Amino acid sequence: MFIILLTYKKPLAEVEKNLEAHKTYLDKNYAAGNFIASGRQNPRVGGVILCRANSKDDVMRIIGTDPFFANDVADYQITEFIPSKYAKGFENFI
Repeated sequence: MFIILLTYKKPLAEVEKNLEAHKTYLDKNYAAGNFIASGRQNPRVGGVILCRANSKDDVMRIIGTDPFFANDVADYQITEFIPSKYAKGFENFI
C-alpha cells in the first residue's frame, strides 16, 4: 500500500484548469481498484491518495497518467507502508 502526497507547484488557477481531467483520472483508478481514498490537503496546497499497488514502479506508472503529472502541476512523494493495525472492514482494501 502506498500514500501518494501531491504538492502543487503551480498557482491554484492552473490547478483548476486541470481539475476535471484529474477527477476523471481518479475515477478510472477507483474503478480499476488502485485507489482507496483521496482528497485535498488542508490548507489547499495539494492532495493525498491512498493507493493499492504491488510496487513503487506500478505507482509510478499510475501517476504517469495523471493530468497533474503530465502538465507539471504537482510534485509527488510516494511512501510505501504495510498496514499492521486497522479498523474493522479495512482488510478488504489490503
